[in-house]
Amino acid sequence: MARTEITTEAELREIVDPPHPKIANKDSDHLDEAQQAFVTGSPLFFLATTNADGLLDVSPRGDLPGSVLMLDERTLAFPDRRGNRRLDSLRNLLVDPRVGMLFVRPGVTDMLRVNGDATIVRGADYRVNIAIDEFVPEITVEVRTAEVFWHCGNALRRSGTWDETTWTPFERPAPAPA
Repeated sequence: MARTEITTEAELREIVDPPHPKIANKDSDHLDEAQQAFVTGSPLFFLATTNADGLLDVSPRGDLPGSVLMLDERTLAFPDRRGNRRLDSLRNLLVDPRVGMLFVRPGVTDMLRVNGDATIVRGADYRVNIAIDEFVPEITVEVRTAEVFWHCGNALRRSGTWDETTWTPFERPAPAPA
């Protein structure tokens, strides 16, 4: 077969059948109770943002379960913890509030996708509920959901992510001298 670029959805559908209606219509604009519990119990999520030039950024956000709060069925909030101080995600949100979030829980192959609009907040009252030791985060991010759905765990199953026997050592190369 010769290499051919696919440029339309119709060309894709010549290869891949449409999803079952139950799968195609699985998204919602809010989090149900099970999804809320998954979010608040997740120690890790990935946050996708876009900068002013349209470049995408995906940042891992790891924290203790319970550090993402549900303010209501359509609004969640998470702290901005001290990190490398580049502020990539926060700077991106200043120019484009759209976010994509992928929540994962160790040992669970299903994931939860949340898309919406984010607001950077300083001094929110609820931030004391997500303090670690004496450190109360000054900045939090609130996300108003637009699309929420369970993401199947086929990628995690195929990759063996939660299977320790598939883990391989990795040694990060030392940074180049300045």
